[in-house]
Amino acid sequence: MSKTPLRLFIVTGEESGDQLGASMMKALKKRCKGDLIVMGVGGKAMAEEGLISLFNMDEIAVMGITAVAARLPTILKRINETSKAIIEAQPDALIIIDSPDFTHRVAHKVRAEMPNLPVVNYVCPSVWAWRPGRARKMKAYVDHVLAILPFEPQALKDLDGPPATYIGHPLAHTMSDKVAKLTANDHRTLLLLPGSRKGEIKRHLPILEQTIEKLSALREDVSFIMPVVPHLKDDIKNSIENWAYPVELVSSAEQKKQAFNKATAALAASGTVCLELALSNIPMIAIYRLDPVAKLAPYVVKTWSANLPNLIVDYPAVPEMYDPFIKPYTISRALNRLLDKTPERQVQLDAFKTLREKMALDEGVTADKKAADVVMKLLSDANS
Repeated sequence: MSKTPLRLFIVTGEESGDQLGASMMKALKKRCKGDLIVMGVGGKAMAEEGLISLFNMDEIAVMGITAVAARLPTILKRINETSKAIIEAQPDALIIIDSPDFTHRVAHKVRAEMPNLPVVNYVCPSVWAWRPGRARKMKAYVDHVLAILPFEPQALKDLDGPPATYIGHPLAHTMSDKVAKLTANDHRTLLLLPGSRKGEIKRHLPILEQTIEKLSALREDVSFIMPVVPHLKDDIKNSIENWAYPVELVSSAEQKKQAFNKATAALAASGTVCLELALSNIPMIAIYRLDPVAKLAPYVVKTWSANLPNLIVDYPAVPEMYDPFIKPYTISRALNRLLDKTPERQVQLDAFKTLREKMALDEGVTADKKAADVVMKLLSDANS
């Protein structure tokens, strides 16, 4: 490319996207030898890499139908402000990261005014799971997708969506794949993962409480650890203080890492954490209780599984229990089988080995480096 410095506008709306954006910024700086200007919307991680955000990212960091509806006026206002800022800045490319309720609306508005601006979407929306028609609509305002799940490029192709490149998942480089060696006399540790948002935690804590009571009636050699997000630790501590069986709460990154290292199995709210568990070789049961609004639209989900490890290996290795099939006595018996050397446990460990093989990148390649490579190639092609 002949234009210097490279001017990029990066927009994200939640903490995970902020982390991805920061890592990509580091990689792009190396590619550009520091000759890079980044504008946009982000959080603390991107700020540490030099981004001055248009506004506080927390204003738009919402998820779920109910939460989005409650904050809709603010979101619409920020969509208009962000779109206007991009058009005024005239960057070399726009990179939108996750948060599709916000970032895709921004990209759509910008494309109408700047039809030749390259637009990259980092993290494919889950069009393979629900509202698949979004894939085809994306072609109007997204030039390329940076996919973090290995099946997504083919899924987008099948749905007539924009071209995509699998760049790897950041978790694949950070999680330990050590397999716990079990003997009959070993103490067992069960991870309890109720989710990361207040609503889902509130819905899942009663299920976890009932399950560990029933599991403790089956065996006495199990202790319980609950990794939680730091800002909700006190609330959760108050909620579980009267439980019949003690649960250790951990909240720091180091504490979570230690908990994962000692875990025998897990009971987890379905989400990205299930991929973390699989990459760490921790067998699990996945559960999820929907919020009242989401219960009204159960038929919009098109995928055969809501569990990422299952989707990646393409068979149901991890048991899933959702409304109205969440039965603590059933879950406790399934967990009991995962806490020993059983066929059920081995099925998951074998699946997790396949998962790591499917998610692996070439030696020395990481998601942030590959993301930077795709962005630079797209810019080079646009200017050739």
